[in-house]
Amino acid sequence: MSRLPTTTARLRVLRQSFSPCLLEGEVSAGSFQWSFSWAFDRGELSVEPSLGRALIQDALLRFLLQADYQLEAGGDYAFTVRASF
Repeated sequence: MSRLPTTTARLRVLRQSFSPCLLEGEVSAGSFQWSFSWAFDRGELSVEPSLGRALIQDALLRFLLQADYQLEAGGDYAFTVRASF
């Protein structure tokens, strides 16, 4: 049985604000790079640009929800995406 392809995504938190409950940063995987904005009080995630967004959006949201209280501005993080970029 063949194993599923995986890619390591790298995330950097640029800004974190508790007043509007917003986390902003950058995420990259393979040759793709995106900016994201996460309204963590509403669970709303915005990812730009749209090129390749479908590949990262669900995995990024799962990571953000799981690591929620551990993320800090200026921090670098990594998580695995079950896809090949």
